[in-house]
Parts: sequence; C-alpha cells; structure tokens
Amino acid sequence: MQSGARSKRRLERRAPVPYAAPMDARVRFEPSGRSLRVPEGTSLLDAAREAGLPMASACGADGICGRCGVEVLDGASALSLETEAERAVKRRNRVPEAERLACRAQVAGDVSITATYW
Repeated sequence: MQSGARSKRRLERRAPVPYAAPMDARVRFEPSGRSLRVPEGTSLLDAAREAGLPMASACGADGICGRCGVEVLDGASALSLETEAERAVKRRNRVPEAERLACRAQVAGDVSITATYW
C-alpha cells in the first residue's frame, strides 16, 4: 500500500534519435575506372573534381557555358531531372541532347559517366 505520499513516476529518458544521414551515391568515371562515393545532391562537376579529373567549366559552374557536358552511361534515372534552362543552355552551346551538364546534374543514386576529354 502506498502511504499518503504521491508516488513519483520515473520518466524514462530516451536517447535522442539521430537524424538520418544523407544517403551517398557512387559515381563512376569511364574510361578511367575511378569511382567515389559522394553525398546525394552533389553535382557531377563537383564529383569529377573530387576524383581528380579535369572538367571544363568556363562559367564557374553557373550553368551557362555548356562546357561541362558529360555522357551518362548508366544510372540516368539517379540524376536530378533536366530543367528547361539546362536544355536551353545545351541548345545554345551545341551540347548533344543525350549529354547532361555536370554543373547542373545532381546525383541521387549510383551513376556512371564519361566525357570525351578523359
């Protein structure tokens, strides 16, 4: 039996749930065979530079020069959607329709790419 004193309820303290870390994706560069893991949302341009590969970009990655065109060999669906602005830059700079601008395309999953100058 309890005496007249209030019983104190002990609250369990739970460890805070850590926020889920962003997923990472593997980017493979052909024909060099180099690959690395990058956080989702990383541009292909940043991934190539991180891998130590040369990547043309006269506009400073502002998406206007069209020099960073890359061919997606595998995993095109794991990239951000191509915008109308990206398509316009590609048309203006005669970048083939099948290529993506590395400064605009962001990874959301595993992808393999190549460029004519690698």
